[in-house]
Amino acid sequence: MNRGSTNFLRVVVFLIGIGVLLLCIFALPWFAKQASEVESVIASYIYPVLMGMYVAAIPFFIALYQALRLLKLIDKDHAFSESSVRALRNIKFCAVSISVVYLIVMPFFYLVGEIDDAPGVIMIGLIIIFASMVIAVFAGVLQKLLKSAIDIKSENDLTV
Repeated sequence: MNRGSTNFLRVVVFLIGIGVLLLCIFALPWFAKQASEVESVIASYIYPVLMGMYVAAIPFFIALYQALRLLKLIDKDHAFSESSVRALRNIKFCAVSISVVYLIVMPFFYLVGEIDDAPGVIMIGLIIIFASMVIAVFAGVLQKLLKSAIDIKSENDLTV
């Protein structure tokens, strides 16, 4: 893979990280303020949702860091190394932990959706759970594929 592709992916990872960071800094507190001003019943249910979003942001940023490490390894032609396998494993665990956090918070998504009569709120939680599980499965498949490629490569190096 040429360096231009990894630089493009690096820029995309940074933009996604900045977007989520801005969401955590500005949008989520604004939602909390709006919910507390409008109706106190919604506020009591929206605070656990917001806390879950903040908790899920931690493994999200760890996964972004691991993706940047993986891109750095690819640039250095160390894509087929144990470090790459560890980075993919960490990305998989981060994606699973995001799904678990949102599964725990999902009842509050449901309650907010019921009170506010907004089924889209429930769909947002389900989409996040589904997307992070897809990422976890994909990272797990890539991890096993990379591990078997490393094993084959080391076996071929020993026979020559």
